[in-house]
Amino acid sequence: MTVYDTALLVGIGVLGGVWNAVAGGATLFTFPALMAVGLPPMVANATNFLALLPSNAAALPAYTRELRHVGRALLPLAVSSGFGASVGSVLLLHSDPGVFERLIPALILMATLLFAFGDAVRAKLLALAGGTRTGVVVFAGLFLASIYGGYFGAGLGIILLAVAQILGYSSFPLANAIKNVLATSFSILSILVFGLGGLIAWPHAFAMMAGSTVGGYLGGRLAQYANPRLLRGAVIVFGLVLSGVYAWRVFA
Repeated sequence: MTVYDTALLVGIGVLGGVWNAVAGGATLFTFPALMAVGLPPMVANATNFLALLPSNAAALPAYTRELRHVGRALLPLAVSSGFGASVGSVLLLHSDPGVFERLIPALILMATLLFAFGDAVRAKLLALAGGTRTGVVVFAGLFLASIYGGYFGAGLGIILLAVAQILGYSSFPLANAIKNVLATSFSILSILVFGLGGLIAWPHAFAMMAGSTVGGYLGGRLAQYANPRLLRGAVIVFGLVLSGVYAWRVFA
């Protein structure tokens, strides 16, 4: 890895950390950056999990009170989500690189659409759940969504928020606390799978991780001054353009 590559990854990591703290959607920046410095798509995807881990985990101390309220009820959610993420990560580990590369435009587009229509998706899931607040259906949905999370991951936070609210945690801070715990726990499991499978480019991950740690801290301070609607709009436009660019590269 060259000095230029390191500087680029640290810089994009800072941007990703700030963006996650203010508006979310950092994967749409960090994943392409890892490929831009020469990592194969599957390695870039696995490395991205480790690179953005601080931006997920850093929020947990702020939700201590909410997590204490949830208590042991969090355990079955973490088990279901963790098991699904592990399955998704193993699937990625054994995927054909060519197949994964052809899926990139669709995966980026899916992540962009989840980011763009997250509130509507969450409302629809809540409406479909009706009066059913617990049960096999909800946990099965969490398991299936977490398979996608372990395979690619971008945009899964929307689904995790919906699951928490369907289960009766209607307070947004409470649902967000659960989302952050699940995202952190399944990211750690995915990192273990990818690390054991030799799919993580460690120097690249640590360079971007250093940036995302700083960016997450700065983003927490800048969030109150930024206009999240404008930033979300920029992420959506960027994601749509990016999916189109990769579709042209793959299928042209």
